[in-house]
This record gives sequence, structure tokens and C-alpha cells, in this order.
Amino acid sequence: MKLKTKTTNKLSTKLISFLPILKASLDELTEKIKEESLNNPLVEVKNKRVVTFTNLKNAITDEIEALSISKKSFYEELVEQIENSPYFPTEKSRFIALLIAEDITPEGYYDGDEEEIAKIAGCSVEKVAQIRDRFRYLSPPGVGAKDMKESFLFQLDSLDIDDGLYDLTKEIIENLENIDKYSARKRFKEAVNIIRQLKVTPTMEYDVSEEIIPEIIVINDNGNLEIRLNEEYYPEIFIKECGNDSYSKEKFKEARSLIDALEMRKSTLKKIALMIVELQYEFFQGGIIRPMKIQDIADELEFAPSTISRAISNKYLLCERGIIPLKNFFSTALDEDVSANQIKEEIKSIIKNEDKNKPLSDDKIAKIVNEKYNLKLVRRTITKYREALNIPSSRERKKLYMLGSDVI
Repeated sequence: MKLKTKTTNKLSTKLISFLPILKASLDELTEKIKEESLNNPLVEVKNKRVVTFTNLKNAITDEIEALSISKKSFYEELVEQIENSPYFPTEKSRFIALLIAEDITPEGYYDGDEEEIAKIAGCSVEKVAQIRDRFRYLSPPGVGAKDMKESFLFQLDSLDIDDGLYDLTKEIIENLENIDKYSARKRFKEAVNIIRQLKVTPTMEYDVSEEIIPEIIVINDNGNLEIRLNEEYYPEIFIKECGNDSYSKEKFKEARSLIDALEMRKSTLKKIALMIVELQYEFFQGGIIRPMKIQDIADELEFAPSTISRAISNKYLLCERGIIPLKNFFSTALDEDVSANQIKEEIKSIIKNEDKNKPLSDDKIAKIVNEKYNLKLVRRTITKYREALNIPSSRERKKLYMLGSDVI
């Protein structure tokens, strides 16, 4: 199947003020529109019939019925595990773990601020990160991860496979965007089969119907993918009759702009959904998800990267494989158009060209990256990415350079 979409539509000036409507989740959408309508007596907002995940399961496909419903809530089970787990043996470690649990989203991802938790717990940020890393040993596998790749790595640790296959699978997960370059590697097919079994949504087996409303619905009809927007959950905007005076005309114009903003939201999301389905067709057929770049989608649709970033924020897609955050289909965004992978490549380039007599510290690398990309990354972020690339610290690199060894 091949889906193609092309548009020359760009955000008009009059819609810029309504970008919060584009960014809002479905839960927030009605409130946002009501806020916009408070100062306009011509606008009337009504809610349509609420469509929940439970309704959609029967409407879409029998296969989604396979999603089992847990008797205990996801959060209750998580708290119970923390309180009884040997991985949190002290009162302090359990306290930190419970704070982390409070910031885990319904789909199982950590979405909190480790610095804030460190302040509350009176410990270092590194300690919070260490405690969160232990969530890899909890159920469901993948819970507590910051993004899909980390979740896959957490889940990988729960599998009983030999070291060789583990190492290859881990490497492929860390470089999903470039999976094709591993196709000639021995045991590639085995690694791919393992990744196929990993859950994009860690909490798929739990009932999250009251917490997540999917905005995009993808129906698989024997390989033919149909895309729908969950429009039944959208509010309806009505414009009341108005007079001929200048005030009424101005308010009528504002009301029309509000309706245009809502239609723009629908149109933008539908176009993004079409691109996701086209580029992720294999995933919807049971294959591997391949993270895309926001910039690539923006270029194809002729939108600004910031518009795509807003459009995928707090949005979910429902398919046979569960409810999936739209952001999972993209490389982790550090900025509206700068991905984590791009920063990693920049770090590699900087270190590759550094003065071998004076290797750069992570602080200095952070400064270079921030100046080039207009970011505000802290040292520990650079350290995290450097370690993910298996590049030694500046002190260790200096020793290796003295021995005539390469570090990349």
C-alpha cells in the first residue's frame, strides 16, 4: 500500500494565536476552545458524544479485544511492586521510586523532572537516575523508561537470550533509524524478531480507557490501512446570529477564525497520520517501528518543524498494537527541529576532531553544542549521550590517545 499526501498550506497569520489548540490534547481541547470563546458572545461550544477506548475496541477490530484488562490498576500494581521489591531496599530508595512512579504516564513512560525529584528527596540527580534505572526490573517490562528506545532496552533486559544476540539487538535498538545497515550481520533476523515482540506501549495489557483518548485510529483490513480521526470527541462550534455593527462583524470574524483553527488542527493531524502510516507501514503489519525525523515530515508537508512538534504533542494513535503516543514515531526531540540523534552525531564529530593533547570535557562539549544549535543542554545530558555512544571520558580519552589508540 502506498499513501501519498502533499500540501502547500501553511499557517496563516490569523491562526498563529490558535496554535495552543493544535498543541492541546483531546482532553484539553474543549477547555481551550471555551477559553477562546469567553470573550465572544457569538460563539457557542457544544460537546459531541464521547468516544472512549472501550467503545472503539468493538468498532475497530476483533484483534484489539486481545488487550486484556487488569483487575488492579496499573498504578496500584506499580506501587505494590516498589514497596515489596528488593531493588528498593531502603526507605529513601522507596520514597524516590514512588516519586518517580507519580510521574509515569498512563502508557508507562516517565515524564517527570529528575532535578525536581532530587530536590524533594534531598539527593543528587544521579541518584534519582539510578533509582529510575531499576524500574527495568519491574512489570510491565519497559515501564519507567523516558522514551520508546529506552523502553525497548528495559524490555530486552527481561528476556532470556544469549550475550551475542543481546548485544546485536541492543545495538539495533539504539540505531533503529539506520536498521538497514545491520541487515548483513549474522543473526540479524533473530534480533529483528525479538524487537517485533517488544511493546511500543508498556502498559498495553492495562485498561487505560479513562486516561487516554486516541485522536487517530488506524484500522488494518487485511493489509489495507484506513485512517480515521476520532472526531466524535471534538467539540462543535456554532456562531450565533449577529448584527451589522462593527463590533458584531469583528466578533463574527474572530468566531470564523476559531472554527478555522479547529479545522486546521484536524487537517494537520490527518496529513501527519497519512505520513506516519506511509512511512511506518511495516510496523502496522507487525514489523518494527522506525523513528522518523520531525524535519522530514515538516519538509514533506511544507510546515514548520515547530508546527509538527506541536501537532504530535500529547496525541495518541490507536491500532491493533495498542494506544501509541505519536511522539514514539519520531526521534526524541531536544528542540523543535533538533533530534537527540543529531546531537549524538555532533558529539561524535566534535570528539573526533578534538585536540588529542587536550580532550574536551563534557562541559566544553555542551557549550559548543548549545552555541551551534541554540540549546540549553546541561553537562549530564552530554555525558549521557557520550556514554550511549560508548565514548570514554576526556580523562580516559587522553590516556588512550597517549597509547596511540582511537576512541571512535
